[in-house]
Amino acid sequence: MTEIKLERIVMLSSLFLVFLGLLTALLNGRSDHIYRTLLAMAGLSVPLVLPRRLPNPPEKLRPFLAPVYDEKTMAVLSIFIAVHVSLVNVPFTGYDLFHRDWRNADMISHFLGGLTVWLITAEILSGLRSLGINLTRGQIVAYSFVVFYGLSLGWEIAEKLSESWIGFIAESTANKLRDLLMDTLGALFGLWMVGRRDYPFSLSD
Repeated sequence: MTEIKLERIVMLSSLFLVFLGLLTALLNGRSDHIYRTLLAMAGLSVPLVLPRRLPNPPEKLRPFLAPVYDEKTMAVLSIFIAVHVSLVNVPFTGYDLFHRDWRNADMISHFLGGLTVWLITAEILSGLRSLGINLTRGQIVAYSFVVFYGLSLGWEIAEKLSESWIGFIAESTANKLRDLLMDTLGALFGLWMVGRRDYPFSLSD
């Protein structure tokens, strides 16, 4: 009997939780959440399918695909997606903790999102060694945070620019700063995981 790794169990469980969210969206008639859960399920399926269909990706693409082929990293991503989707519409309820019933729920998503984005960025930079770009541990950490903050700030700016036609994402400056703080705490937790636990990967020189 083949033993299923913990990370794969997490990925499959996250996919199932999002599927429950889809059923909830159908019961509640929430077209926005139907679209959201279908997109999330498609995304969660990629790391389950791609490594089987393309076990040996092109060499030049391997560093950029490394996180997708790393089930430990994908388990973290899966948790983030499943939690975020469930906050937007708690399965089998009408609660929208993210946009209506508990607006502070976005702190959870930003923490997990910061953790996930930093891990993926750092793993890609670490994998560049296979292309002859030999970054030291310190350089990987430094560059990963530069990219991380570029993405985080870019997201907040995009949200601000979208407020005029997407009313529910309107946030105060204080809220934006709190979002960036939670992003940062998530990234720092990722740095601790990698630095102290070598999970989901190692940054050793």
